[in-house]
Amino acid sequence: MGGWVSAIIPAYNEAQNIGSVLTVLRAVPEISEIIVVDDGSEDNTAEVAQQYGAFVVSLSENQGKGGAMKAGASIARGDVLLFLDADLVGLTTAHVRELIQPVLAGETDATVGIFEGGRPSTDWAQALAPFLSGQRAIRRQLLVGFEHIDMAGYGVELQLHRQLKRMGILPREVVLRDVTQVVKEEKLGLVKGFSARMRMYWEIIREIPRI
Repeated sequence: MGGWVSAIIPAYNEAQNIGSVLTVLRAVPEISEIIVVDDGSEDNTAEVAQQYGAFVVSLSENQGKGGAMKAGASIARGDVLLFLDADLVGLTTAHVRELIQPVLAGETDATVGIFEGGRPSTDWAQALAPFLSGQRAIRRQLLVGFEHIDMAGYGVELQLHRQLKRMGILPREVVLRDVTQVVKEEKLGLVKGFSARMRMYWEIIREIPRI
């Protein structure tokens, strides 16, 4: 079926991590545009993203992951939207192509990437709840029927899972071998990182009754 692919990266204070993800995306020929949504960062995330050739949308205030994803999707021109986290470690061009090719080929309307062989904590989390992964490719037209993803915060993955399920769509799982991500405690220190993790869990738990 083919089509354009827009890569959308929601990012909050990811200046130290986002460059490696953007380097990989720039090397994938199927990617037509790279959009970084700087979600009210207090560091130079936007400047770093621009240095790597991404188109940057800067939000004046932090909107949360769901809001950042919606902001990116609203201006994306691709037939297929690829969502990736900004703090991935071990991502390769092969991983990206494995996520987008089934959608481009018309084999499925959506894929979801599952970590394996990276870090035990992230591997186990995604093995137990694969729909929590932020690494996804989805046909753009499906987002037209999605509701309230901008209000879900870190619960946006559950929201996407719920709405795809309502449409009768089961995303194809794609194993992302040796991929993991920088955890919040590493970014913010133990105390602030733990606090941020608890806030993330609350936003996820808040969405569970809607599944």
